[in-house]
Amino acid sequence: MTTGVKERRARILQFVQQQGYAANEDLAKVLNVTVQTVRRDVNSMAAEGIVTRHHGGASAISPTENIAYSDRQILNLKQKETIGQAAALAIPDGASLFINIGTTTEAFARCLRGHRALRVITNNIHVASLLAPAPECNLIIAGGTVRLRDGGIVGPAAAAMIEQYRADFGVIGISGIDEDGTLLDFDADEINAAQAIIRNARTVFLLADHTKFKRRPMARVGHISEISAFYTDIPPPPAIEAILHKAGVVLHVVNGSEFSERKTRKPV
Repeated sequence: MTTGVKERRARILQFVQQQGYAANEDLAKVLNVTVQTVRRDVNSMAAEGIVTRHHGGASAISPTENIAYSDRQILNLKQKETIGQAAALAIPDGASLFINIGTTTEAFARCLRGHRALRVITNNIHVASLLAPAPECNLIIAGGTVRLRDGGIVGPAAAAMIEQYRADFGVIGISGIDEDGTLLDFDADEINAAQAIIRNARTVFLLADHTKFKRRPMARVGHISEISAFYTDIPPPPAIEAILHKAGVVLHVVNGSEFSERKTRKPV
């Protein structure tokens, strides 16, 4: 698949997820291609389980189903990169941190490669690979079962190893955020590791773009009030903002290369 085709299909996926349903004619206008080209893309994406094909259009897959890792890598890529950059600015040289599984946490790790003397514990092979060139970086990879489809290391051994450490920062991604602030994930195997990070980090950063507010995985990780700071690309729904404010969670809304601190933590 060429880069042009990948980018076009990423835009189709993003448009369909934002709208819920899109007609082939509308997608053709947005992408400035023929309806036949859109139809071929939609047929291929439906065959891969990325979208649901309908006569004359496509709809988003159920919000209770995850998207393939290769598609998550390119979905909202710019937003993930700016979220990662903003969070990386808060990490000082010499810090210790946990980083979990996810394409947004991988974008964050990429932004840490200029830092010095970091001590990183991760259950994500891609994160370890991205940080290997970082100056004086001390990398610890959790043991467990390697999930080849996305480079995650999962299972009881991974969570148990994380429990052996205490770090300055825990940086986590998430698959969905419910209206009441519950943090959700698709894979129960990932949850124990994420919960161990939350328990054992002095400061917890949650990195998630706006699409996570529309997804409803079934497995519960925790609650957004348990984190220290939330980095996202657009202001969250009012109900979530209210929860963050009440809990004293710092909200960073990233807009391109700029970001703002929307709420501050309550005084200790």
